Amino acid sequence: MLRIAVLVSGGGTNLQAIIDSIKQGKITNAEIGVVISNKKQAYALERAKQYGIKTAVVSPKDYQSREEFDMALCKTLDSYQVDLIVLAGYLVILPKILIERYPGKIINIHPSLIPAFCGPGFYGLRVHEAVLERGNKITGATVHFVDEGTDTGPIILQKAVPVYEQDTPETLQKRVMEEAEWTILPEAIDLIANNRLRIDKNKVYAGE
Repeated sequence: MLRIAVLVSGGGTNLQAIIDSIKQGKITNAEIGVVISNKKQAYALERAKQYGIKTAVVSPKDYQSREEFDMALCKTLDSYQVDLIVLAGYLVILPKILIERYPGKIINIHPSLIPAFCGPGFYGLRVHEAVLERGNKITGATVHFVDEGTDTGPIILQKAVPVYEQDTPETLQKRVMEEAEWTILPEAIDLIANNRLRIDKNKVYAGE
């Protein structure tokens, strides 16, 4: 059974998609061991508690240095003996020590079709604002493994969604979440939980 830690900073809609997919059997051989947030008031923590999922808050504000925070986050994750870390709207840059400790065991959902509109500064509504500013006809979401770069790890799954002329950043964000993120993040977790992924030269292949 794959034990998952979900790291969140906000409302936790992707967390809800994971919870629902486990309950519906779309994700098999996996369970959420803990939900961790950097914000005490994140609604995602309440979502987790409603389902009896353990929660923890590890905030940089509670530590005198970034190094102390980094170690605290690592120790918290280690204490729950997790096999996979899922970044689901987690707005904190992961420490190098954590990436090295969990190689190939951290995935992230990004609200664009990488390599477009990704990297430093591209998160949240800013991604969708940039898509509209550029005049893209399609956008989407990407699930990828996390490495030491920003949105540079091997791509697991992508799903495209249309961009409409009347879109605002908010309406586009909603469509990307509903039509792409909430589908491919659970799918990627299920592939990992059932050992159906392999990485070869920075490319990810899915199979039986």
